[in-house]
Amino acid sequence: MSNVPSDLRYAKSHEWVRLDPGAAVVGITDHAQHELTDIVFVELPAVGRQVKAGEACAVVESVKTASDIYSPVSGEIVAVNAALPANPALVNTAPFGDGWFFRVKLTAPAEVDALLTPDQYLAQIGA
Repeated sequence: MSNVPSDLRYAKSHEWVRLDPGAAVVGITDHAQHELTDIVFVELPAVGRQVKAGEACAVVESVKTASDIYSPVSGEIVAVNAALPANPALVNTAPFGDGWFFRVKLTAPAEVDALLTPDQYLAQIGA
């Protein structure tokens, strides 16, 4: 069974959102990183970029495949995890912690309510 923190919301495409004051932190789920296996490269979006919910804005490469990472919410990228390009394995070892991807200043906070709850996400992945 995948680890699914209860304080997060989830996109059907396996990204998670944690609300922080003024922004939302985005990463990929433990389930997603297990499916990808060993992540060897991460390309992050540019700070200042405007993204829409569901828009591809980052890329991860594993020993198996390359995958787009989608922003679950709309807004402006206000920070990226500068540790990831040098240490992409953080996504494997701490997907809900040090392996986060970017922070988004929300332009449509109600979009968070449309994301999956932890129980809905667990049902989606069959856990």
